[in-house]
Amino acid sequence: MQGPPIWQRLLAALAYLLPWSDALPFGQSLFGLFPALQWLQLPALPLILLQDAVPFGSFVLFLVLFLVVVRNSRVPYLIRFNVLQAILVDILLVLVSLAFRILLEPLGIGFAVRTLANTVFLAALLVVAFGMIQSLRGQEADVPTLSEAVRMQL
Repeated sequence: MQGPPIWQRLLAALAYLLPWSDALPFGQSLFGLFPALQWLQLPALPLILLQDAVPFGSFVLFLVLFLVVVRNSRVPYLIRFNVLQAILVDILLVLVSLAFRILLEPLGIGFAVRTLANTVFLAALLVVAFGMIQSLRGQEADVPTLSEAVRMQL
């Protein structure tokens, strides 16, 4: 087996649980339509519980990951790359969530809002799955524009 050791691959893949935990609320209507999809919530459950247990848990987790992992040159590159990419995906999801609350919540839960939420959920599912699979393969998950931003920061 060539490439990074398995422990580095696993840690790099675990980083994508951060954006996944913020993507789950977008899929609530899909979970109602397809109950089998609720199993997708299980991997993020420990992270969600941790974020809820600690005041400002999401922000604290972001700071810890950014300062301790991404900015630490002793951490292997694969882990740093994937953690920073997961953080950027998470920031995008938080911004989309804020936009939903500000712009679309007053409109109510209509068909168009549910469709948009489902689209965001499925897009996040694809990005997270792609990132995890590439991490487990020991490769960088090359997401256009996003990966370029990550490489510039590292």
